[in-house]
Amino acid sequence: MTKHNHFERVVFQPQTYQGMQRGINAIANAVRPTLGPLPRNVAITKIKPHDQLPEMLDNAGLIARRVQQIAGRDEDAGAMFIRQLLWRQHENLGDGTATTAVLFQAVYNEAIRFIVAGGNAMLIRHHLETGMRLILDQLNALTIPVNDRATITQVAESVCFDPELSEILGEIFDIMGTYAQVDIRSGRSRDITREYVGGTVFEGGFHTQLMVNDPERVRARLENPAVFLSDLEINNPEELVSLVRQALDAGHTGLVVMARAFSDPCIGVLTSASRNPQRFNALAVKTPGTGLQEQTAFLEDLAVLTGGRTFLSILADSPKNVRLDDLGSARKVWADKEFLGVIGGQGDPIQIRQHVAALKRRYENIDDDDIRKLTLKRLGKLMGGSASLFVGGLSEIDINAKKEMAEAAIGAVRGALLRGVLPGGGAALLACKPALDELAAQTTDLEERVAYQVLSRALEEPARAILANAGYDPNVYLARIAEAGPGFGIDVRAGEVVDMVQAGIFDSAGVLLEAVRGAVSSAALALTVDSLVHKPRQKIANRP
Repeated sequence: MTKHNHFERVVFQPQTYQGMQRGINAIANAVRPTLGPLPRNVAITKIKPHDQLPEMLDNAGLIARRVQQIAGRDEDAGAMFIRQLLWRQHENLGDGTATTAVLFQAVYNEAIRFIVAGGNAMLIRHHLETGMRLILDQLNALTIPVNDRATITQVAESVCFDPELSEILGEIFDIMGTYAQVDIRSGRSRDITREYVGGTVFEGGFHTQLMVNDPERVRARLENPAVFLSDLEINNPEELVSLVRQALDAGHTGLVVMARAFSDPCIGVLTSASRNPQRFNALAVKTPGTGLQEQTAFLEDLAVLTGGRTFLSILADSPKNVRLDDLGSARKVWADKEFLGVIGGQGDPIQIRQHVAALKRRYENIDDDDIRKLTLKRLGKLMGGSASLFVGGLSEIDINAKKEMAEAAIGAVRGALLRGVLPGGGAALLACKPALDELAAQTTDLEERVAYQVLSRALEEPARAILANAGYDPNVYLARIAEAGPGFGIDVRAGEVVDMVQAGIFDSAGVLLEAVRGAVSSAALALTVDSLVHKPRQKIANRP
């Protein structure tokens, strides 16, 4: 008898909806307990070794990421659909993943009842997307700009629930601005500390420790160096002799040579050029970034920053063609084993401002997730400054959990600085309900009315989850919130109805807007899936 899973299998209704719904609910129910300031934990068992304790998580994005596959091909299709949405929210914004999950689940479950009873899925999708735009308009109208350290700290604490970490992040972003580059590292004590890093910092340190001239910090430091920028492999020492001579003739006291790789004779030339460190120092550093796209982007930034030209292997460039005006310069450059810092780049200030403005426009308008993340990283290096955040704890597990929360808080703070804040605890979403209810009462179109009613009920779900996770009866407290009016919610730590803005309980507007947009548009799309085609399963590596 032939095994069924060796062939493609096509699944039709009603099995499609039933299977996808079970998978969607499995993921959403797994992350729902993590929503709010008093979250529950989710235990993830390890694949191997078997004697390890389960991983304890309260980060919805990471929980979804850990789910590689669930039982049942139909169920797995639904689970992977919502999993991808949640991971994209986590990657792009660092927060709002649990909110996205409960909104998606509520919209899908409410709308599917109408569709299986004979409703038109395509019309429901259209009206859900129309209602989504109304919600986004309502939220934008409620947005409050962030311009003080106290609010930044409150936004951070609404995500990480750690006053010490929130205070430090409030300080960092208050000093260094929206695009601050924050490098999160494991600390050596139980405390959380920070260190501000001078200049623009890139990943990619020196090629050899032979060039270290600051042994206490294991760093190479150069004053007034010329800067050669490339992603080349430099093997001919004569080409470097020419570079050193040009830097000396121009009055520089140092030379930074950036390349992907150096031959030993080339390293020898640069080491020999530093024999009189009071007069001249040479430094070989790695081309920053991983992959062609990132390396090319960082080289472009460094060229604008230092006023130099980039020499690229893809163009068959060579150091032997370098002229003096091809070299950039800086007031100071330092490098250690992992990082390169440029202080006081001598590029044209007007060109630097134009370059930063172009990157800002790209960040605001680009849809590609990878390019958007890279653009944010570039902006952080060029204009936000850099800080290292050292996260300590009682154990490696504790430190890793705190680092994950710090990353989420940083994403939320950055989103708040860019887009403002909204009343937290689900209050902003509840404030959007009256507009939807009014439209539902006015329309005579059945699908349109159902879509608005579905969205109105879904907007309650984040507040319901927060209340239930904190141990309160959602029905009782939602009634109290409705009596208090728009902008009010429950401070679940105190168990009181409060004006969320006055109480300092905020959500990042950027995070919440994207959660609504992603959840509603994706749920509307999922409702139109009419059949599933299952390919034969093969033994492959785990999904990323």
